Amino acid sequence: MTRHGGRRTQAERDAITVEIGYALCSAAFAAAVVFGAVAGPALFFDLPETPERLLVRAGLVLAPVLFAARVVSVLLRFRRADQPSQPGRTSPDS
Repeated sequence: MTRHGGRRTQAERDAITVEIGYALCSAAFAAAVVFGAVAGPALFFDLPETPERLLVRAGLVLAPVLFAARVVSVLLRFRRADQPSQPGRTSPDS
């Protein structure tokens, strides 16, 4: 149900599905990049044990946090974009 009590159209449902897919894919990409940037040196270079462990753990903590933050921010932005700019008006020309 929408805020005004009506059912969502197929186009609205499709838009939501696409936005969820975009949020998940872009979040996975961003998390992978951050993990690679933080933990990459520990995985590719021969570092002492302590810095290696710290870098990998930092990557394992930062990646899921970034993933969640990205998904939430994309979906909240999509939700806000759905609102008309002026209450009671449906298009900018009104």
